[in-house]
Parts: sequence; C-alpha cells; structure tokens
Amino acid sequence: MPSYLRIAEALTRDIGAGLLRPGDKLPTERAMAAQHGVTVTTLRKALAVLTERGLLERRQGSGNYIRPGDGAQGTYALFRLERPEGGGLPTAELISLTRRDKPADLPDLGSDAAQAWNIRRLRSLDHQPVAVEDIWLDGRFDGALTPERVSESLYRSYRERLGLQIARAEDRLSAGALPGWAAARLGLPEGAMMGLAQRRAFDADGRIAEVSTTWFDPARAAYVARIP
Repeated sequence: MPSYLRIAEALTRDIGAGLLRPGDKLPTERAMAAQHGVTVTTLRKALAVLTERGLLERRQGSGNYIRPGDGAQGTYALFRLERPEGGGLPTAELISLTRRDKPADLPDLGSDAAQAWNIRRLRSLDHQPVAVEDIWLDGRFDGALTPERVSESLYRSYRERLGLQIARAEDRLSAGALPGWAAARLGLPEGAMMGLAQRRAFDADGRIAEVSTTWFDPARAAYVARIP
C-alpha cells in the first residue's frame, strides 16, 4: 500500500473508531508528516483522500478538521479489533468468496433467497494476523462482488458494488474453538480457544443482511467498543 494510502486508511480507521471526533482539529501538516515519516507532499495526498471520502474539512488559513456527519461512512467504523495496547492498522486478505445454497443451520438472513454469499477473510493489525472471519451475506443482494473487487473495507464494497448500506450491527462476544480451515492462517492449532464475535448486520430498512463469525487471538488483539 502506498504511504499516502496507508496514512489515509489509518486516519479513517481512527475516525471510525471514535479516536478522532467531529470538529477535532488535526495537527499541522508539517507535524503530521514528521509523525508518519513522510514528506508534506505525501501527507497532503493522504488528506486529499480523506477529503474525497467526506471525512475532512480543509479550512484555508485555519487547518484541517474532522467533518461532522455519519460515522458509519468511515471505512472501519464497525471494525472493533485493536492491538492489546491499542490502535493498529487493519488490513484484510480474502481467503475465499463463493455464492452457494444456504446451509440448513444458517441463521435468518432476512429473506427467502435460496443462496447466499460466503466470504472468508484473514484480518491483520500492523501486518500481524490476528483473526479470521466467516461471513454470510444474503443472496438478495446481487451484483458485481468478485474477489478482485472486495476491498479492504467489505462494507464499502457492499455499498459500491451491491447498493447495500449497513446501517447498524449487533455483536455478541464469547469464546470458541478455532476451526480447522482457519488454524494454519493464524499459525495456531485447530481447536485452540479464541475470542469469538458473532455479528448480525442490518440494512437501512432494518432487515438482517449479513451474519458473521470472527475468531480472534486474545494475545494479539482486543475487542474494543467506544461509547461517545
């Protein structure tokens, strides 16, 4: 990932996680460039990306401010895993993407569509693998969702490729055994006890659009929810 995009993704994640709030003023461009070890020109390219995403307001002669608005527009607004000490740049590696008949034991997805999308991904923080995801998206959303087009932000891909806006999500936390298909991805034995996050995600009409299970290594990542 180019330096300016890496910085843009890190800042977007901090906005989505609530570490940067609407109205907050960013440090000077020179100070931010020094912090990230890049030139001011590179830093400005990163800020331009945030401006294009509608997350940043650049006021001539005053500075750069986080824009008010819907925090769910942030790329990582609903991503809750961080390094145990906090922070960490999240990235995703697609393991598989298939559209197939719904398994008999699949929880309700909000429609009677016979098929669903199944997406499996490896999640990393600062390039260290920390979690695996098993995601089911309702088959009523039909569009150009291909391996090449599944971006780092899955919810952004939903919005851009399927016209689906995830409005809210419910997570239930527990512990569970790591499945065999995921063990090698994390370098852990099959059956190792992991943190478990089970999610139901809803569309703008309040219908369940997606259900997912995330197994995360508590030695490498913590689940964090911030309340304003």
